[in-house]
Amino acid sequence: MDDLFAPSDVSWTPVSPKLAAVRRVTAAIVFGLMTIVGLVSFGLMMGWLYGVLWLVVMGIGFAWTWVLIGRNQRSWKYAEREDELLVSHGIMFRQLVVVPYGRMQFVDVAAGPLERAFGIATVELHTATPATDAKIPGLHPDEASRLRDRLSALGQAQAWGL
Repeated sequence: MDDLFAPSDVSWTPVSPKLAAVRRVTAAIVFGLMTIVGLVSFGLMMGWLYGVLWLVVMGIGFAWTWVLIGRNQRSWKYAEREDELLVSHGIMFRQLVVVPYGRMQFVDVAAGPLERAFGIATVELHTATPATDAKIPGLHPDEASRLRDRLSALGQAQAWGL
């Protein structure tokens, strides 16, 4: 069953562990805001006991999210074949996207403020069919640039044959 989502005949490249750090900082901000709003709301309307209960629930939720983010980051990987790019990710719900180079229309590189602060970027491939679009988050900027240039060149070269 593992060969269905991660063929063994290719050399897989994992994404940077910094991806987990970016997602954990984002989760900390979201959980922090939710905790503050909940504490104020429950504390004012229902009493301090419900505020403490909310704090416990948010702590457990954040701890669970912390673990899941690490597992998800470790599941992201990609491989370059002669005619196609493979992107695999997911633990419980696995996904393997195979994008033929000749079907690519354009390649995006994006990095938000947190991603730039941690030194990572996301490469996104666009095809005519949105279902076959693929993205690879958590790449070092040099690798993202190299991959963008290589995929663009391969896409252009193989599109001539269509």
